[in-house]
Amino acid sequence: MKSKKLKFPRDGLNHNHTVEWWYFNGHLADKKGKRYAFMDCLFRADAKKSKIPIISNIPIKHAYFAHSIFSNISKNKVSINVYPLAIISKDSFSRNRLYINYTFPSLEGYMNYDIEEIGKFKYRIKSDNFDLVLTSRKKPFLEGKKGFLNFGSKSTYYYSLTNLEAKGEITVNKKRIKVKGKAWMDHQWANAKYSPKDKWSWFNLQLDNNIELVVFEFITKNSKYYFGGLMGEDGKSYKLQKVKLTPLKIWKSKKTGAIYPVSWRIKSPSENMDLVADSLIKNQEVLFGSINYLENPISVKGMIGEQKVKGVGFMELVGYPIKKSKIKLYEEEIKDLLWNTKK
Repeated sequence: MKSKKLKFPRDGLNHNHTVEWWYFNGHLADKKGKRYAFMDCLFRADAKKSKIPIISNIPIKHAYFAHSIFSNISKNKVSINVYPLAIISKDSFSRNRLYINYTFPSLEGYMNYDIEEIGKFKYRIKSDNFDLVLTSRKKPFLEGKKGFLNFGSKSTYYYSLTNLEAKGEITVNKKRIKVKGKAWMDHQWANAKYSPKDKWSWFNLQLDNNIELVVFEFITKNSKYYFGGLMGEDGKSYKLQKVKLTPLKIWKSKKTGAIYPVSWRIKSPSENMDLVADSLIKNQEVLFGSINYLENPISVKGMIGEQKVKGVGFMELVGYPIKKSKIKLYEEEIKDLLWNTKK
């Protein structure tokens, strides 16, 4: 896949590629200092070409689906919503800037969800659990300098907004609470097919000194790729050399039997960087049909050069195999779905 120069706001919209997603995460706090985190991602995929099992038999060209997580860190509670099919409004993607209005089939009544760029790199995102305005304090970070990473058949366009000021409301026990904090956005699109053998361990880090990092290890077929990028407090981006990710502690899922490292050491000699990322909540495992992954909020501390640093972020672990019977997992998911419908 040959790369093209990214242009905004055009490349904030959808693309005619096999897979694409708009991904947000963040850390929030209320006036009492109680801490929360969220992840919200809308996916767009060619139902046939993408080879994603749960949507491959849907008789439409492009399928949309969404995953959303809301974490009450102060109480160690998490709500995970997996929506295998989203209905997109007719006027979605009809504006010069990103605008997506969507919902899901439900017996409980209509709820609209939004992802809307209401100004230059300023977004409103709305879900069951939060209604937030996210304002970027830095220009986009273009992974690979041009917003394109050459991974052979898995090559991808990829940019991030690493420092989004977050303000808005969350809903906890039907009570609306004002919050503020910091968020992150990723937008990726690629002509790549899903493979159960693909594996990645991905981290975004937001440090208190106004520096952000994205680092990951990606394994596909017989190839292994490492990537590390740093967004400086001045808004300039830098590539990290010889990134090394080392698992420190593991967590075993009771539901799937999958074993995930939930604490990691992240090193790069080019920046004399030595960090440790620890999960704030360990059990944020997502099940999407036969696909499982872990999506945890993290705390970060360590050294960059002679400076002590700390911060927050998220980790995403994909490709860590399920150990239990997938038939039993399907049965449990159907039971959960029926139970949630009755409530």
